[in-house]
Amino acid sequence: MSELQTTESTVSVPVGEVSEELDAAGIREAFEAILFAAGHPMPFAKLAEVLGITEAEAQACADELTASYEGRGIQLIRVGAGCQLVTRERYLPYIRRALNVRRGGNLSHASLETLAIIAYNQPVTRSYIDEVRGVDTGYVVSSLVEKGLIASRGRLDVPGRPTLYGTTDAFLRVFGLEHLGQLPPAEQFLARGESTGDGVNPDAVAQLHAEDGT
Repeated sequence: MSELQTTESTVSVPVGEVSEELDAAGIREAFEAILFAAGHPMPFAKLAEVLGITEAEAQACADELTASYEGRGIQLIRVGAGCQLVTRERYLPYIRRALNVRRGGNLSHASLETLAIIAYNQPVTRSYIDEVRGVDTGYVVSSLVEKGLIASRGRLDVPGRPTLYGTTDAFLRVFGLEHLGQLPPAEQFLARGESTGDGVNPDAVAQLHAEDGT
């Protein structure tokens, strides 16, 4: 009987229905909760729409949270026209041990070369990449597409209509960039990635390797 009464007194709130108006503190907390639950970059436009604020206010909220995470194990990064909560790189070894995550290797030299060619010249065709590198890049390009670092950006209007490739938001996230304007000189990009991996977010790289099983 008590179970029946408990069941009857339970009120479920439909998914997506807002039950209360939020004050400034509540908006900031909801903003943080959305990013935590998402696990991927959230556009400021979407955050603003959901929370009933402007995009400028959403970006200001992101700035406040960024400052609040100083000295903590997580941080808020901007990716393109959005933002995401991520762990700090220095704690990656402990996260891997705690979650039994196999260490993901750095991107290969061939992958970095291909990414550099695409990032600095996009959109480009595979034949252009082949010509610059002097080798067939079919496997590398396919691998980068599978990892979500590059994607189709349409087709070139020539016979055969080859696919044009460009970088993605995942590329920005992995290399810790907010936008392509922050790209370092091409020589520095390749040298850092191949040697120490500085400038590359190993947490994001490890996630990519874990997703494709490499």
